[in-house]
Amino acid sequence: MKLIFNIEPQQQERPRATGRGKFIRMYDPPKTAKFKRELKQLARLEMQGKTKYENAISVTIRFFRRVQKSISKREHARRTQGHVRPIVKPDLDNYIKSTLDALNGVIWTDDATVVELNASKWYADNPRIEIEVKET
Repeated sequence: MKLIFNIEPQQQERPRATGRGKFIRMYDPPKTAKFKRELKQLARLEMQGKTKYENAISVTIRFFRRVQKSISKREHARRTQGHVRPIVKPDLDNYIKSTLDALNGVIWTDDATVVELNASKWYADNPRIEIEVKET
């Protein structure tokens, strides 16, 4: 199954804490929480009428982020054509964490079923996340 989500990729930020003593509650920062809610909703719409994966799966994720505005047209073209890849923050593993968390329980029953993962970062004029899921 191949899915395309037209949403700007967002990294998993460090969790925040509130409370005192032994009553500490951990939560996602607002930007991360908003991204997870929106991606989960997009995934629910895509998965209507489809069953969740329950067995071992292989997942390929391609994150397409915006090109910086402060570069030349020539460099912009090189980046959007895939000649130059993003080596800037956020880190790929932080993109992966927030995305897998958001899709947990929607596309697959639990992210423990992901036994193989391939992920990459790209530049694009239209930010999005492309996901391909296969049973292994």
